[in-house]
Amino acid sequence: MTSTAAVPPPRATYRRLSVEERRAQLLLAALGLFAHRAPDEVSLDEVAVAAGVSRPLVYRYFPGGRQQLYEAALGSAAEELTLCFTEPPVGPPTERVARVLDRYLRFVDEHDTGFSALLRGGSVVETSRTTTIVDGVRRAAADEILRHLGRMGGPGGRPAGPRLRMTVRSWIAAVEAASLMWLDDGKQPAAAELRGWLVDHLIALLAATAATDPETAEVVKDLLALETSAGPAGQLAERVIPVLAEAAHLLPVPPASD
Repeated sequence: MTSTAAVPPPRATYRRLSVEERRAQLLLAALGLFAHRAPDEVSLDEVAVAAGVSRPLVYRYFPGGRQQLYEAALGSAAEELTLCFTEPPVGPPTERVARVLDRYLRFVDEHDTGFSALLRGGSVVETSRTTTIVDGVRRAAADEILRHLGRMGGPGGRPAGPRLRMTVRSWIAAVEAASLMWLDDGKQPAAAELRGWLVDHLIALLAATAATDPETAEVVKDLLALETSAGPAGQLAERVIPVLAEAAHLLPVPPASD
């Protein structure tokens, strides 16, 4: 009887990573840890284990240690979060904002603990550089919303005035605060319900500012011309107009005619 020698299994092919690929690998591992734990609770040893590399290798790429790694990971997360607000200028503006918020809340959901630590501050690794990164996300988000409102300047564009820009920036702050409260409350209500409320909030803020700011009034007029009865603005109008009708007695009484 002829025996057949066992054929050894093929050896796994090892591919040497480029500098950029290795750095991206380490950042991905760090982001995975920072997503669910406060930054100052994550050690470089844990990052090395998560990435499947040695601790000296982590230091080779980030000689500044945890602080440098955190700032790099934060910058990477900031880019991803900024992309959440990027939306093609297609369709009614409020529907675009709804899609933006869906992506934003998905990011918050997937990076819950890290998101809280990032925005609440107080971490031992928080510096002026990390604060600048976070504020950059807020400004970029506001710029994207203003772009959908037709007020971002540039060739042929019109820059937003101070009242309109303040309105949008205050809404961004409200979105941020609501996201943190949403995490504190166990992600209740459902993300879709929170998104709808935040879109309504933006419409209401713009309408209130439009009452005293001609520029915002023009923006709201242009925005409503693009909306549909089935969209967020139309649904809000259907709900709010009956409520406002109860305030008719607050309107000034016209003088009686002779």
